[in-house]
Amino acid sequence: MSDPQPGIYQHFKGNEYELIGLATHSETEETLVVYRPQYGERALWVRPLAMWQETVERDGEVKPRFSYLRPA
Repeated sequence: MSDPQPGIYQHFKGNEYELIGLATHSETEETLVVYRPQYGERALWVRPLAMWQETVERDGEVKPRFSYLRPA
């Protein structure tokens, strides 16, 4: 799977997030996604790339955890 591009993504629960870029954990070298909610206080957050790219099952439907919507 290719790395996600910066832009606005929709979480499977409906909220939108801006993917700012990718970072590398200094101890484990795990790739992390740096993102910001498009609501509330808009603080920066990180999440493992593998989790960002995984699929989830909800109401019997399998879908991506985050879906690309548009450029930021």
